[in-house]
Amino acid sequence: MTHTTDARRTVLITGGARRLGAVLCQTFAAAGWQVLCHYQHSAREALALQQQLADAGTPITLYQADLADAAQRQAMMQAIAEQHGPLQALVNNASMFDADGGHDFPLALARQQLEVNLLAPLDLTRQMAAQHPADAVAACIAIHVLDQKVYNLNPDYFSYSVSKLALERAVELQAQALAPRTRVCGVAPGLMLVSGPQTDANFAAASRANLLRRPLDPQDVARACVFLADNPAITGSTLCVDNGQHLVPLPRDIMFVVDELLQQHLPPTP
Repeated sequence: MTHTTDARRTVLITGGARRLGAVLCQTFAAAGWQVLCHYQHSAREALALQQQLADAGTPITLYQADLADAAQRQAMMQAIAEQHGPLQALVNNASMFDADGGHDFPLALARQQLEVNLLAPLDLTRQMAAQHPADAVAACIAIHVLDQKVYNLNPDYFSYSVSKLALERAVELQAQALAPRTRVCGVAPGLMLVSGPQTDANFAAASRANLLRRPLDPQDVARACVFLADNPAITGSTLCVDNGQHLVPLPRDIMFVVDELLQQHLPPTP
């Protein structure tokens, strides 16, 4: 195996080209980590982020792969090991967020969300663990990016929610299974950015539906991930980083609740 020598610790961030992923890349790079940014379709955004961070003196390396394809996951991890050596951290940020319901979920879509949101993080984590000696202690960490929805259930986005619920339970199971060489933690963010069909007006209202009555800064989520990566005593735990959104139960997804409220206050159609 031949790989570059770098005194910095190396982190792979999946779905790192845009949204929270880009903030994670920026934050880990600023904290002194060697950042590997995975992307699937967002090549233009990935290249722009790479140039931005290179200009700031914190270059990152890009890797393209379809995480729904087990062979592509394995090829990416093998290339990383050959080029950079064993990973010290993995942030499983990439996910699919497609709307469906418990009574009408398409099987093909549900399977794809389970593959990307659940099986890919578990698979990448075990592959990272295998890069280190079995008797190593806290040699690496996997951080699964979850969702406050796992603690604040409603049946909207059914397949997505099921996949994140399973991944949340897997935090403890993988921490047990891969100890002592690998730590496994979770981060459960609240609403941070406009998602799917959400409008700006909807987001402005929905982003304040939490105990602190303010929008969540993605930087706070990224800083929580760096904190977990830096603290060798934490494993098998999940941090809720959501301004307390998980403690505000709602019967439906916050986007739909706000839509209904906005409709009630719109002027009547002439």
